[in-house]
Amino acid sequence: MELPEYGTPRDELFARMHEAKKQDADWRGGRTWSLIYPAGEEVDEVLRFANEMYMFENALNPLKFPSLAKMESDVVAMTTSLLNAPEGANGSMTSGGTESILHAVRVARDRARAERGVSDPTIVIPRSAHPAFAKGAKYFGLDVVQIPLRDDFRADVAAAEKLIDDRTALVVGSAPGYPHGVVDPIPELASLAASRGVPFHTDACVGGFLLPFMERAGSDVPPFDFRVPGVSTMSADVHKYGFATKGASVIVHRDGSHLRTHQAFLYKDWPGGTYGSLAMAGARPAAPVAAAWAVMQFLGVDGYVKLTKQTIDTARRIREGFEGAGLQTLGDPIASVMAFTAPNVFAIGDQMDDRGWHLDRQHDPDALHMMVSPAHERVVDELLADLRDAVADAGESRGVEARYS
Repeated sequence: MELPEYGTPRDELFARMHEAKKQDADWRGGRTWSLIYPAGEEVDEVLRFANEMYMFENALNPLKFPSLAKMESDVVAMTTSLLNAPEGANGSMTSGGTESILHAVRVARDRARAERGVSDPTIVIPRSAHPAFAKGAKYFGLDVVQIPLRDDFRADVAAAEKLIDDRTALVVGSAPGYPHGVVDPIPELASLAASRGVPFHTDACVGGFLLPFMERAGSDVPPFDFRVPGVSTMSADVHKYGFATKGASVIVHRDGSHLRTHQAFLYKDWPGGTYGSLAMAGARPAAPVAAAWAVMQFLGVDGYVKLTKQTIDTARRIREGFEGAGLQTLGDPIASVMAFTAPNVFAIGDQMDDRGWHLDRQHDPDALHMMVSPAHERVVDELLADLRDAVADAGESRGVEARYS
């Protein structure tokens, strides 16, 4: 496509956009099980208001937009408290979990270089860790060392002990991991890292706004946050189970001085004046900052606990339905992220596609993946009925190659 010679009339433009959007996954109908985390119309209304109010502002310069600076500071402070960070902790908002993780990797590399003289650093991560860690390693010149998983899909601590050495700049654990929804043995991994003088990062991009409210609701939650000695940094996405619109995550440092000395970028040798930023990007959209602040203020602890209970209860009903359909859940997922398998699981996925459901595929082992949100509560019975039919139909066509395998 080339830029049109003359502008498109507004009504025609809007009609084309509406028509194109019909091809997108149906998340409003509860048919999509990743990427979007709908929490209901009341939350949607708050998000629309906040996004529209700050649609045009630029979060690059907090001096020009002090309201944004205050909201970002508040979001970081609330998240830091939620993760039980000690006095002196600090952090910043980022555009998402990947940017939060990139900051953690780069800060760890720079600390290894400055504090221990490491010139060829590695990052030690579970095989199930998010690919953003490998991306950070590629960007910032670290080698990736993978910790194998145990039969329960959690990182193998005994194997990790042999992989951490003088080159290690960062050790990682997930709470929970995206592929299987299980929490790595954070205290054991963090202790191993600390014994070698190495920082440890808890990736709570998924669980940072879920596990704390499960704990408040009375669920048993394994140790994962700054109450664990040795946890140096954490990432938590407000745009997942914090229910903000996309573009809102937080990176938290136990020692807030690392935010200034290693994460911050400051450049003075430029005619345009002093340039400083805590983010990877320069210009930053303001709407995600405002949306994150607004939804956290709107829901409060009580609202998050209610939505968390709704989500966890829905996930429990779905897992129970798996058993009735002859499907196997991988591991023992703690919350609302899960994967299930069967001998012909991708054929089952194809059948579910035909019924209008959007389940992600993953491998090693082959499985279908789901992230449950509050909006899925109303479609559980329909989902399970279709799933039972899909299992039966896939069994009849077992010899057909799954189209996404």
